[in-house]
Amino acid sequence: MSDYAPRPEFEHITSTANDTVKLLRSLDRKKERVETGLFLAEGARHAEEALANGWRPAYAFASQAALERPQTRDLLLRMKSAGARVLTGSEKILVTLSRKDNPQAVISAFHQRTMNLADLPATGLRRWLALYEIRDPGNLGTVIRTADAAGCDGVILIDQTCDPFSVEAVRASMGSLFAVPFATTSFEEFNAWRLGAGARMIAASMRGTHAHDKANFGERSVILMGNEQSGLPPELESACDELVRIPMMGKADSLNLAIAASVMTYEAWRAAGYKGANR
Repeated sequence: MSDYAPRPEFEHITSTANDTVKLLRSLDRKKERVETGLFLAEGARHAEEALANGWRPAYAFASQAALERPQTRDLLLRMKSAGARVLTGSEKILVTLSRKDNPQAVISAFHQRTMNLADLPATGLRRWLALYEIRDPGNLGTVIRTADAAGCDGVILIDQTCDPFSVEAVRASMGSLFAVPFATTSFEEFNAWRLGAGARMIAASMRGTHAHDKANFGERSVILMGNEQSGLPPELESACDELVRIPMMGKADSLNLAIAASVMTYEAWRAAGYKGANR
């Protein structure tokens, strides 16, 4: 048997015009993600994280060359056992799906999993990160990754936030999208929820009265971050328990949203003594 002969346990496709290839390619558009309830995840790491956290796969595609690696075959078999339709094909098809010249060895499609505020974990709560009308999917994915690294209990997407299931957001999250609970809601519902949870709400603002490392995060806190261009509107800032500023020294008058969220999130964790750190 040739090294690149089709594997009997998987479906083999030969054309970029295949209907399933067209479906997977279309998932880079929000309209198709909404209609199908699916989204793309590139790479074996993302697929492993998704399976480990109970996400349900719909499709998995790998090149024939990738199947020569035992760990890739094992992953695809586990994807199939979890309900995925597993396909193999040429490197050309893989490039077509990823739209990159050097694609990951495995590209998967998973069923979206959305939560309401009531679905967020109800025990052992410490801190959350809330994002108001974030527009940049790269920022969103990076913030989700930071929330994961800093042990946040969840990320809350408020009002018209960009799609967390976009290719850019999933890619920037580096697998953390599958590990961090997140919910989408309105500000009114979110504020009522956090008050009921007894969480202090702290926001970074140009109108902050003191530096972020002097904030009182308390036992439970929500860090609220605003839109990349306009920040937080006055009515949201007025609902906060505390407004802080991140000190700056150079000519820059602001930080990138993802960086500012990282500074705030790690300060909240530092205030808790980096409890739970595993490295």
